[in-house]
Amino acid sequence: MPEPRQTLTVELGERSYPIHIGRGLLADRALLQNATAAESVMVVSNEAVAPLYLDTLKAGLAGRQVIATVLPDGEQEKRLESMLPVFDEMLVNGLGRDSAVIALGGGVIGDLAGFVAATYQRGVAFVQIPTTLLAMVDSSVGGKTGVNHPRGKNMIGAFHQPRAVVADLSVLDTLPDREMRAGMAEVIKYALLGDAAFLDWLETHLDEALAREPGVLAELVARCCRNKAAIVSADERESGQRALLNLGHTFGHAIEAARGYGDWLHGEAIAAGMCMATGMSRRLGWISPADEARATALIERAGLPTTPPADLSTARFREFMARDKKNRHGQLTLVLLKALGEAVVTTDYDDQALEATLTESAHD
Repeated sequence: MPEPRQTLTVELGERSYPIHIGRGLLADRALLQNATAAESVMVVSNEAVAPLYLDTLKAGLAGRQVIATVLPDGEQEKRLESMLPVFDEMLVNGLGRDSAVIALGGGVIGDLAGFVAATYQRGVAFVQIPTTLLAMVDSSVGGKTGVNHPRGKNMIGAFHQPRAVVADLSVLDTLPDREMRAGMAEVIKYALLGDAAFLDWLETHLDEALAREPGVLAELVARCCRNKAAIVSADERESGQRALLNLGHTFGHAIEAARGYGDWLHGEAIAAGMCMATGMSRRLGWISPADEARATALIERAGLPTTPPADLSTARFREFMARDKKNRHGQLTLVLLKALGEAVVTTDYDDQALEATLTESAHD
């Protein structure tokens, strides 16, 4: 009997696209053929994923010109320089504007390959095949593409929606435990920012999810994708509601940039950042100490850090937070909690609460 599958839709008018969720999708030639009609395809992957899944993907794309560029693994590769060998291969092989780029990897590969697709000959088709939990539930959906700069996370990029997202849950069987836990940070984010019922569900099923129980994983990925699809459909280019998806990210991105990309995984930094955001929300009197403890306990149960690294000072935190893309007119914009399951994007907060949060978390 075939594995059950789900297909969700990101509703963006003529640019709407499906999110396919299930097991064995990489071997489904018909699904892959429908994902893009391009006869020439550039597959971008990395040294961890390509040996496991590149041949399967190529078999599913049989009959097309398939070129692959395999990059080193790691967040440190999410930079402009890593795009150059991809462009080189596309140009050497004569790929035109009717070609497509397929990202086969986690969030780094997805973001970088998407930016390649957005900029090659001013834009070609793009398909996301995420291979990590974090990419499946978050970065593969929504069209944000880009690379890092030493002075800030995701500072160079473009909005470029994929034609399809193919989330093959079977690839999570080979995902390292640390990466699995890091992905759970983005899952918890959805529960905290706008889905209190999902928070209840997650508290009950977290251990099964971490153990990769297929039915639980399928429900978890679908729930997160459904939440993100709704937000992206309402606010594609982050002019308002979409910024809620940055819960914990202003603090977390500061951790990543200050420590050098790759030292802490993205999900680990976001986990600590969400604890800082809930702590500040409690200081403002918006949530109770019990709510803060509940959120922190779930993050801790997932095996994620609840405090930032020990060598970050308050000054360093403020330096990197000042570069956050949500900021307007020099005003630091934060995503905080009015309640568990109810986040807000705000500049209306007491700076003393921020200072106390940074002081408690930082090490001057």
